[in-house]
Amino acid sequence: MAVASLTVRYDHFPLSGGPTPLLLGRRFLILSRSLCSVSSGAGRPVRLCACHRGKGNVEEEISEERLIGDVADVRRGSSLEAGRREDEGSVSLEGFEWKWPPWKELPMRYKLIGATSLAFVVCNMDKVNLSVAIIPMSHQFGWNSSTAGLVQSSFFWGYALSQLPGGWISKIFGGRKVLEVGVLSWSLATILVPIVSGFMPGLILSRILVGIGEGVSPSAATDLIARSIPLQERSRAVAFVFGGLSVGSVLGLLFAPPIIQTFGWESVFYVFGILGIIWCLAFEFVREARSPYGGEVHEINGLLLDYVGPFLESTAEMKSWSSAFGELIYSLKDIPWKAFVKSQAIWAMVYAHFCGSWGHYTCLSWLPTYFGEELGLNLAEAAWVSILPPLSSILVTSFAASFADKLISNGVDTTKVRKICQTIAFLSPAFCMTLSSLDLGLPPWEVVGVLTTGLALSSFALSGLYCTHQDISPEYASVLLGMTNTVGAVPGIVGVALTGFLLDSTHSWSLSLFAPSIFFYLSGTAVWLLFASSKPQNFSKDD
Repeated sequence: MAVASLTVRYDHFPLSGGPTPLLLGRRFLILSRSLCSVSSGAGRPVRLCACHRGKGNVEEEISEERLIGDVADVRRGSSLEAGRREDEGSVSLEGFEWKWPPWKELPMRYKLIGATSLAFVVCNMDKVNLSVAIIPMSHQFGWNSSTAGLVQSSFFWGYALSQLPGGWISKIFGGRKVLEVGVLSWSLATILVPIVSGFMPGLILSRILVGIGEGVSPSAATDLIARSIPLQERSRAVAFVFGGLSVGSVLGLLFAPPIIQTFGWESVFYVFGILGIIWCLAFEFVREARSPYGGEVHEINGLLLDYVGPFLESTAEMKSWSSAFGELIYSLKDIPWKAFVKSQAIWAMVYAHFCGSWGHYTCLSWLPTYFGEELGLNLAEAAWVSILPPLSSILVTSFAASFADKLISNGVDTTKVRKICQTIAFLSPAFCMTLSSLDLGLPPWEVVGVLTTGLALSSFALSGLYCTHQDISPEYASVLLGMTNTVGAVPGIVGVALTGFLLDSTHSWSLSLFAPSIFFYLSGTAVWLLFASSKPQNFSKDD
């Protein structure tokens, strides 16, 4: 009789802190049947010992049963075959786990979340590169503020168009596939920017394509988080993934000026675009590992096991592209749109996303120019100063995520936690922008400090608004984020371009950049406090 030691990890059980006995039993039964199909001989028993792994790699045996296999096909090189070559008695087989490279020991959900965060780093690097490059590009091509605003806002046209489709496609294909396609698309489009820069329609089209690629990424990430992260870890997961945007802003603003000054503004698009392609190639390795005994290792809903035949491929629920497209078409009518429209909580999410995006996108696009023209800084200084808000946001994001998760773990109502975090995210930048708008005679570096503080505290939204989609409905989280992100992209189209138009008309940064943002922050706070909710809702029964 051969003995197989199977480690069951509950690091990827969706929407729970671990497997319930019923859930674990069901999945264990599937694995037991699959291992029976490769028993060491026809009718020969395979003793399957299962254990689950908890924190600190402490194993606790939870079940043990004797199974009779009836298929004498042992895959050559598998760990079961290795055991058969041992003596005929009870043999303990190792080989379901190995320790090199070190990251192979990480739970799959951590690998996916880490890789997704890196994708968001590249995402914002390719978003902010134009914020720096727009200054030398405007000088070279003779653009005024209105034209520069049009070029920068074109990104958000594609970003808005891809939000809802990104949510639908993520729900059908899964966030991983959608994220891969999105990163590859925006990276190639970024490389295209300097090639078509002399032709305005081509330049605008290239930035639209960048926006389309980046637009599907939030829904893809939300799908990954909703499927794999339990509630008590969700704030940290969302903060870690979307916090990659702040890191990307920092790195983009940090490296873009020296690259532009050394090699020309065209080079920054080539370099950042290639980084995205490298990420796509590396992401292919964030998959099931390969056993040292020759078999593959698959993780199915958190279960890591040796390759035991075609049965496992079917249980992995892999969809073909053709079947997935067919499911996409038929699934659109199954989305409970009427229930979404009737929900006050969703309308609060939509408006809050719009308000937060107005301040975020206009500042992201225009702050380098503001620091250069209003505060008298050169290109390098303006870019360096622009790093401070996203750099500070990284620290605030970590604190806000731990703060929110701790409150929830201590029994504080989830809705109350989300309202607290989002209120901080709105009122802080509104107050700091008001101080910057007033003629208080502050020196440039104090103005920078005030704005940095306000924009950094706006990162509390990652533990407020951006968690509410998963709180309300994990099933439709990617679709809901697609909806709110579609509306949230409108300020990128209207706000960025309108800021440039107002600058040409009023020559006032207070009226063109800060005043609209302050209004939306304050009104967004009122709507959020009145109507926001994180109570789970069963939308499917309402439509």
